[in-house]
Amino acid sequence: MSELSSTDKLTIVQYAIEKYENEAILLEKLKTILSEKDAQRSIDTLIGTQRVRRIGPEIIQNNTSHTELPELPENLRPIVDSL
Repeated sequence: MSELSSTDKLTIVQYAIEKYENEAILLEKLKTILSEKDAQRSIDTLIGTQRVRRIGPEIIQNNTSHTELPELPENLRPIVDSL
């Protein structure tokens, strides 16, 4: 697999959050694609830019009232589907 850009990583994490809102499960699923550091950094970036929000200690949700999910590029679709 080619190297993912930071934008690609953020998009993958946003779509993974759609599937798995529990942070522990989300990080476990993302381990197959991203390093734990990259996954955590992406989550922190998305929270900081208000594209996702933390609900309680374990739940993360896309903040669709603030911003829509980005369009999923074709090259990322198989990666997201494999999660």
